[in-house]
Amino acid sequence: MKIVATFAAGLALAAMPVLAAAQPLSKQNALQLTQLGLGDDAIVAKISADKVDFDLSTDEMIALRKQGVSSAVIAAMISNRYQQKAEMSLDSPDPAVPHPAGLYAVQDIGHMHMLRMDSTVTNQAKTGGLLGYAFTGGIASMSVKASIQKETSAVPVQRQPRFYFFSAESNGSDGGAWASGTNTVVASPAELTLIRLTRKDGRREARVGSVNIAGAKTGVMDKDRIEFRHELVRPGVYRIDVTQPLEPGEYGFIYSLAGSGSAGAMTARIFDFTVQ
Repeated sequence: MKIVATFAAGLALAAMPVLAAAQPLSKQNALQLTQLGLGDDAIVAKISADKVDFDLSTDEMIALRKQGVSSAVIAAMISNRYQQKAEMSLDSPDPAVPHPAGLYAVQDIGHMHMLRMDSTVTNQAKTGGLLGYAFTGGIASMSVKASIQKETSAVPVQRQPRFYFFSAESNGSDGGAWASGTNTVVASPAELTLIRLTRKDGRREARVGSVNIAGAKTGVMDKDRIEFRHELVRPGVYRIDVTQPLEPGEYGFIYSLAGSGSAGAMTARIFDFTVQ
């Protein structure tokens, strides 16, 4: 008799729609398998194998139990809390879509999308105003400049651009910062400074310090900073908006000035872009 019942259950399973058999197990499927007489072990094994989150409410648990679903099967449904991870994208314009950690420019060229920006390494440190510094015995300041290759960036943006900052936290990582450059990490846009770059002799330069008789200053001068605001849109993701429209030219977000003078300039990393 038991063999007949098992055979009947097998025939009934075979009669279930092909689509349902190919899809992950649902609450209704679990109920159907129970009503067909399939044992708890088989149903629990199917639940464990399928990547699905049943998310049972108390009322649903009561309803399933009343319809004959065993406690073991219900317990397996509760413990199977699989959360499907959305695939990462490098160019989706939607900040809700996971992106690899980094800084992205929003572009509307042909279609709206994001472009991941790689930091450009400073390859040269220069000084300016050396003659005045020497003539005045150090009273006049000598500027320190960081230089990066090429006269223009490969990242074109509009005059009032928008950017997005994705930290590792945005993808469920315990650490909120991401590494870029030599022994540097960036945790939020608050660590970035927006500056205008000057084209000169096949390079772009940024003033990142000054030296005079009173000492050395490291970092971008207040008068050279361009204002921007950033807002947290979801955990680990910030939207960055430039406050005022930018004039056509070369710009960049600069960070990591470890040290003073030329030594500090050589540690600078710049996320460069061009306003057309």
